[in-house]
Amino acid sequence: MSNRFLIASFAVIGAAVVSAPALAQDGSADAPAKNVLAGDHLTVGVGAAYGPSYDGSDDMVLSAFPIVQGEWKGIQFNPRAGGIALDFIPDDKDSRISFSLGPVVGASFNRNRQIKDPVVRAAGKLAWALEVGASGGVSVNKLLNDYDSLTLSADVKWDVRAYKGMTWTPTLSYLTPLSKAVLVTASVSARHVDDDYAKYYYSVTPAQSLASGLPVYNAKGGWDSVNAGLLVGWDLSGDLRDGGFALFALGNYARMLNDGKNTPFTSLRGEANQWTIGGGVAYTF
Repeated sequence: MSNRFLIASFAVIGAAVVSAPALAQDGSADAPAKNVLAGDHLTVGVGAAYGPSYDGSDDMVLSAFPIVQGEWKGIQFNPRAGGIALDFIPDDKDSRISFSLGPVVGASFNRNRQIKDPVVRAAGKLAWALEVGASGGVSVNKLLNDYDSLTLSADVKWDVRAYKGMTWTPTLSYLTPLSKAVLVTASVSARHVDDDYAKYYYSVTPAQSLASGLPVYNAKGGWDSVNAGLLVGWDLSGDLRDGGFALFALGNYARMLNDGKNTPFTSLRGEANQWTIGGGVAYTF
């Protein structure tokens, strides 16, 4: 499947299965004897998602994905679709304002595999993309309770292998615990692509038209989609702070825009409304 519509959810999976930053130095009377979040820690897991086979597809496929999240020597690392983002800015766990900045790398397999539509498949499989760039953001903590946070962030990435263009994705997310065991994250995001990206994924060249029967189409860059996602994490021990196993479930809705919607790959063979659901298990130590 295309991992495009997992990006917003991947950006917050680590937080949902681990905890809000304030929990790392929680000194309340009911805090566990050992708070694994107070120092170096690691979350590993696996999940599965059911979503579009490519950006703009109306065919749904099932895919598995790994999760790696944690902190080491003050450096935080968080999952991205097909990759990871690092945060090199250390923050006081009890601060009201915190910042993040670091490199991000990921792989995109849009129209590279699991193409179920025979017409789109006839147009040709595309090369997978290797995207590198920077991720940064600012969070406001303790808004409605001692453990919630509102984060505005953005990933800016350049492909070095396939489309050779740039994308940037601003995201607004809100994280809050519902109990010691349950954490919820809601997010909204949008993606802007340049002409190189649009030409590679949304244009139909004369050769592709001849092979597939789709009309020739010349795409341009711009905002190609908006997303809204919800992720719920549930710690099986009953306390997010003591680590161990946790389950998570996610849902994401995306709407293709502009040439992402108007391309024949979407308008004639797919659907502008895109849904993804998924879930999995993670372990924190």
